[in-house]
Amino acid sequence: MRHVWPPGGPPGELDRAALAGVYAHPDALRRPFVRVNFVASADGAVGDAASGLSRGLAAPGDRAVFGLLRELADVVLAGAGTVRAEGYRGARTSPELRARRRARGQAEVPPVAVVTTDASLAPDAPLLTDTAVPPLLLTTTAAAGPARTRFGDAAEVVALGADVTPAAVLAALAERGLLRVLCEGGPTLFGSFAAAGLVDELCLSLAPQLAGAGPGRILDGPAGAGDAVGPTSVRLASVLAHDDGLLLRHRTARGDAAAPPTDGSASPIG
Repeated sequence: MRHVWPPGGPPGELDRAALAGVYAHPDALRRPFVRVNFVASADGAVGDAASGLSRGLAAPGDRAVFGLLRELADVVLAGAGTVRAEGYRGARTSPELRARRRARGQAEVPPVAVVTTDASLAPDAPLLTDTAVPPLLLTTTAAAGPARTRFGDAAEVVALGADVTPAAVLAALAERGLLRVLCEGGPTLFGSFAAAGLVDELCLSLAPQLAGAGPGRILDGPAGAGDAVGPTSVRLASVLAHDDGLLLRHRTARGDAAAPPTDGSASPIG
């Protein structure tokens, strides 16, 4: 993997330390920093036409960056639909990875936080049975009580109120000291955070493939969901290349400023 842009980056093949430097979070965070990570085909599809899943795409270097982003995160955030479709499990770990996280002052293993309006995960879902730490289930107050009974100690169920909104999700994570948020989708969850103006960074791996008709885009949601904030401008923060794949990193103005989140971003997550 090599650095392409901006000029003056590390020369030659990037080792793990140099790659971690490219994706380092801003220092001294005072509120959650939302980094969204997706892989897309060269024609903009989020998955292949046969499966509709991200694993149908092969972006050279994406697997290494995917693992690094999880290592750097305090929490991995995903929607319940993505968790079910992709067969999510807890974050993988190793003695070396645990040691690096301890050295940064982080918990040894990042939890997976699931955004769900009804907490309808199956009790035997891999995320609940194959994980080093219990996941967080971020759900409505109405669904929280039954979910606590159903899952017991296998998950921490967090009641967010009558609706599950991006602002409520981030507030719950901040209360637990989880400020480096890695959002892995799906498109509807990304669309909700973008519509609320609460995305700081987009990491996009471009696979050298044409998916063709069928798959959707990396961002989805109800029509007009982003009208309150309008289109979100981004700047290109870095470009890496690996074989024929590109790994892009875009920052929003919110991400550059690392300013406190604004009020009025309470559109419910679909």
